[in-house]
Amino acid sequence: MALEKIITSSSDLKKNTTASFDPGAEGNWDIVIGPTNPLFNFQFKEIWSYRDLLRMFIRRDFAAQYKQTILGPLWHLIQPLLTTLFFYVVFSRIAKISTDGLPPVLFYLSGITCWNFFSSIFTGCSNIFVQNAWLFSKVYFPRLIMPIGNAIGALLRFGIQLLLLLPFFMYYSFNGYDFSIGWSILLLPVAILMMSLIGLSMGIIISSLTVKYRDMTIIVGFATQLLMFATPIVYPSSMIDSESLRFWIMLNPLTSVVELFRFASLGVGTVSIAGTMYSFAFMVIALIVGLILFNRTQLTAQDKV
Repeated sequence: MALEKIITSSSDLKKNTTASFDPGAEGNWDIVIGPTNPLFNFQFKEIWSYRDLLRMFIRRDFAAQYKQTILGPLWHLIQPLLTTLFFYVVFSRIAKISTDGLPPVLFYLSGITCWNFFSSIFTGCSNIFVQNAWLFSKVYFPRLIMPIGNAIGALLRFGIQLLLLLPFFMYYSFNGYDFSIGWSILLLPVAILMMSLIGLSMGIIISSLTVKYRDMTIIVGFATQLLMFATPIVYPSSMIDSESLRFWIMLNPLTSVVELFRFASLGVGTVSIAGTMYSFAFMVIALIVGLILFNRTQLTAQDKV
């Protein structure tokens, strides 16, 4: 009788266990794999769940950049200072190019800081699939973490370089220069956000194309150098008199963003609502196109890289 009770109890337990566990129920699994829309599945919730991995990538890239150098992170400050000195000698002392009434050192330093921020995001994101093919083939994580981590790392370096403006700003202020900074300082986060998203969107578009067209890797380095001179970094857009040339300069979406950054941080700049709205529209469209291309490319990138 006791044996029959044990057998009956084990049968009931098996029935109860089978009945309570439903393989089709989503709550019984940590990860549920199902069909998704490859165009608009941007995985933003999944990126948030991998935020620890995102922090690890940011810390790794930030520490590894100057890991085996003597001066280390000081290069974040030395590089823009040396470039500013070179621009000051060539474009201010020799070429006598106007700086829109700003002290030349501040004018060049603000432009270089802004440009370094954009170019580091753009070039860093433009080769994501090729550089990380070995990692993507071994483990799964949302691929967008890589360009996002690159953009955040560039933002940290930008913050360090932005501190360089303070001592020069204070020096010229104490020597009687009026920067006329007021409510315009509120536009600084807007300029920084637009610059970062334009760099991110253009970078992920190029990274998606690089998987199929490796020539894009060579073009990016060359185009970045040319694009700097098509952007008012070493000259103000106000000095361009030719209407045809001014049209092409203003067609560059970075022109209005750089001028907005100077206006917000130093109180001087040629800012137009139309130009800023054009840059904003370019940013939104490029970001949407970039996310769609990136999302499609990640499905087949490992077969092509």
